[in-house]
Amino acid sequence: MLKYDQNGLIAVVVQDHITSEVLMFAWANADAVELMKSTGYTHFWSRSRKKLWKKGEESGHFQKIISIQEDCDGDALLVRAEQTGVACHTGSASCFNNVIYGSTDGTSAILPELKRVLHDRRVNPAADSYTCKLFGDENKMCKKIVEEAGEFTLSIKDGIEKEMAWELADLIYHTMVAIEKTGLPMSKVFEKLSERRK
Repeated sequence: MLKYDQNGLIAVVVQDHITSEVLMFAWANADAVELMKSTGYTHFWSRSRKKLWKKGEESGHFQKIISIQEDCDGDALLVRAEQTGVACHTGSASCFNNVIYGSTDGTSAILPELKRVLHDRRVNPAADSYTCKLFGDENKMCKKIVEEAGEFTLSIKDGIEKEMAWELADLIYHTMVAIEKTGLPMSKVFEKLSERRK
């Protein structure tokens, strides 16, 4: 049983279903939650307008729900969604862009950012872009993955953390280039990883 607050609302956090990037936060009432479950798209309650609203109804930036989870107390929901367009009304991919303390360097926040950059390079190629050169030369792209995997393996043997981080970053980047180039759905990869969860 979900626990709604005194105003009949429950907190909803929406994450990208592939990158786990937090896209937005909103409130939902019981009707919005039922609409989410019956339609498969995010719906919320607007506290300022006092009405139900469907994400994307005006912008076309819909959120197709992949899963809904409740927290341990039943008073908050986590929605994993496939985002069409951007989540934020400002035009940003996520509503959470302003760092007010610390830094996102050294966190997984780089992965969705890099994913967007790679996609942009594929859609809007630039002659001086190393990524675009890889997109244009499949043999080089594939050889770089093999090369970086070997260098990462050797760095493990050396046991030097800085080298391992450098080589793994190279391997992840080149692998992400191949994922973008081939259009491999990461959801399929995650399904296969789920099968290995033993």
